[in-house]
Amino acid sequence: MWPCHRDFLSQYTHHHLVAFLLTFFSYVLLHSSRKTFSNVKISISAQWTPSALNITSPQYSPGETWEENSLFSDTQEATLFLGALDTIFLFSYAVGLYISGVIGDRLNLRYVLSFGLCGSAVVEFVFGTVTEWMAFYNVYFYCGLWVCNGLLQSAVWPCVVTVMGNWFGKSGRGFVFGLWSACASVGNILGAFLASSVLKYGYEYVFLVTSAVQFAGGVVVFFGLLSSPKEVGLSIDSETGLLPVETDSDSHRPLMSDEEEEEEEEEVEEEGVCEAPPTPIGFLQAFCLPGVIPYSLAYACLKLVNYSFFFWLPFYLSSNFGWPEAQADRLSIWYDVGGIIGGTVQGLISDVLGKRAPVIALSLLMAMGALVGYSHSPNDQVVNAALLATTGFFIGGPSNMISSAISADLGRQDAVQGSQEALATVTGIVDGTGSLGAAAGQYLVSLIESKFNWMYVFYFFVLMTGGSVVFIIPLLVGELRSMCRSRTIQSHQL
Repeated sequence: MWPCHRDFLSQYTHHHLVAFLLTFFSYVLLHSSRKTFSNVKISISAQWTPSALNITSPQYSPGETWEENSLFSDTQEATLFLGALDTIFLFSYAVGLYISGVIGDRLNLRYVLSFGLCGSAVVEFVFGTVTEWMAFYNVYFYCGLWVCNGLLQSAVWPCVVTVMGNWFGKSGRGFVFGLWSACASVGNILGAFLASSVLKYGYEYVFLVTSAVQFAGGVVVFFGLLSSPKEVGLSIDSETGLLPVETDSDSHRPLMSDEEEEEEEEEVEEEGVCEAPPTPIGFLQAFCLPGVIPYSLAYACLKLVNYSFFFWLPFYLSSNFGWPEAQADRLSIWYDVGGIIGGTVQGLISDVLGKRAPVIALSLLMAMGALVGYSHSPNDQVVNAALLATTGFFIGGPSNMISSAISADLGRQDAVQGSQEALATVTGIVDGTGSLGAAAGQYLVSLIESKFNWMYVFYFFVLMTGGSVVFIIPLLVGELRSMCRSRTIQSHQL
């Protein structure tokens, strides 16, 4: 076992580690700032309602300011608008993903990624900090900023998945991407800690800290990220992507010089071969690739549930159990802890099996039971944390796999016919469709909660999780048949 483990690790260079860490922390910072909004909803709702209806208002600003700048007559209206903002953000994010995926396959990934990080940081700073400092509260202005924020943030995920796909091949992809896809959950944890630590000074300072850190991260990515092994002279293999560095006598020459280009052209002419660079795949062509539509629809249902926990979990813990907002923020971390472990473990299992769909289907079936169990959680923080971690394991794991490892598989499959410029487009389609489902769900969550209660919200989550299983049944049947055929052939050989 040890020699195999050593050979596996020897395939990687320090460039792979740098690419892994920079893309990982890019999305950590993005999700950290995104998590800020869900973690301070109670404070924002309080700021937007009259002080007479909110006993916590004196903690954050003078009573006169509350009276003059209240946007809504009661907290129920404020909650519905917060749900509408989540929907606006996710719809913009979904539309942006379809566009940014195509752009990412045609422009320098480093530029697109840095622009998305820095631009989003500026918008969040204006939304949460500048408006509060200037005591400027306007519904339409908030909506416009959140549209811009969704479009800018959509540039990040297709880029980081494509960079990871460029550096890491199919061998061990489930484990590597399962570990790497913990970036969203780590960002949620970081955002929760920052929010709970800074919230006592005012929610505007939470936005200030997270947006400043995200902007700095965008600058680091701009100057430090290598989007492809080609930039440092590493050869790429479709299966492993981990071939050693060329060590000929000219290894210290510029990566692309005029002499090298002339030599390559002469060699091509002598061999009579005209090798054209891979061209980006079309959007409709990518949409029709095998497996893209089923996984996109399954992810639409699953991301609705996953992002509902992301956006509403601290609010639910605080309003349903009466726990302080900062305490609810810290407790919500356990859902992300479960997601980190789930994505890594399930990715490793899928590598061992050589199949993804059976692992995802089983996890989603278990998730339905976990959701029912969590909906009956008692008013006990230890029990709640344990149930949250379990739910996160079975929901966050499949969500991480579909959005990362499976998207990379789909963008590098044989049906692409040699094009290496399909991964960002496919990733944008899968995540964009998922975000459309999540966008539709966020307003429904606030509507169901206001009309009925949280128990019906969990019934809705169980229904959507079941929908994810339904959409991947054709893929599940195909992979199970393939596994049975393989075992039959092996038994005959023995």
